[in-house]
Amino acid sequence: MPHTHEALPATVARSVQGACAGRPGPLFLSLHGGGLVMGCRFDGLLTVVPWLRRHGGVIVSPEYRLAPEHPAPAGVEDCYATLCWAVEHAEELGADPGRVIVVGPSAGGGLSAGTLLMARDGRGPAVLGGLLDYPMLDDRTGMPHWQGSVSARQYPDDGTWPTAYNNVAWDAALGERRGTDLVTPYEAPARATWLGGLPPLFISVASAEVFRDEDVAFASRVWRDGGDAELHVYPGGTHAMEFVNARWLAQGLTAARDLWMERLLRPEDPRLNVVAVAQAGTYPALTEEFSTGCV
Repeated sequence: MPHTHEALPATVARSVQGACAGRPGPLFLSLHGGGLVMGCRFDGLLTVVPWLRRHGGVIVSPEYRLAPEHPAPAGVEDCYATLCWAVEHAEELGADPGRVIVVGPSAGGGLSAGTLLMARDGRGPAVLGGLLDYPMLDDRTGMPHWQGSVSARQYPDDGTWPTAYNNVAWDAALGERRGTDLVTPYEAPARATWLGGLPPLFISVASAEVFRDEDVAFASRVWRDGGDAELHVYPGGTHAMEFVNARWLAQGLTAARDLWMERLLRPEDPRLNVVAVAQAGTYPALTEEFSTGCV
């Protein structure tokens, strides 16, 4: 796709089977993880494809530039450029430009938050929601002088993403600017002074990982500033919990994501209110019931 610097590769996937095939559906912008320094546009699609099958629509996943070869803000600028391009071409792609959802895990979650902040700050386009799984939000986490994160000191040796990895990644992305006032909220969304005006957010994080405190603080500040955030903290889990921890954690996270997505895309459905969830008893019972419907 066209880009301000050079051609930016992106993968576009659409639903071709099932009841929703051929109808304009949601536009999912999928931003892969990898600590801002690794990964590719195909990573993370396994999370998004089930929603494509259930709701129809289109996935767009960009090959955003990585540090250290391309320091911040290159990555978030690529993600925002992809969002603008995808919305501009939504009808051509077979998607509804009024139902855009930005999705990403880890570094992709941080890039999702940065992209949403760019869209909010007078640039557009409008976004329906953002799903941030264990997002990487604060460049100061893990720095010796920073007292804003207890979890970084509690779990420096998290086998999936230890504090040392976090330091290497942020150093690669920001260089000497890391930890200074020169870092923008688009590069490290925890730096934003105001988190109002964002679309509804889903935020998940594990209790035993480096990102726990920055993610909980981010959700709390969204609430403080009048926003809508659904926060899930999974006990005993570590970073990327659905891939490395007990099966019940993966099942719980998947079910919570699916139900949030159903509520976001079906706000008029009375079965998806809080009372309905309580009466159903389990998330899977509801998500299975809605698995064949289109929105």
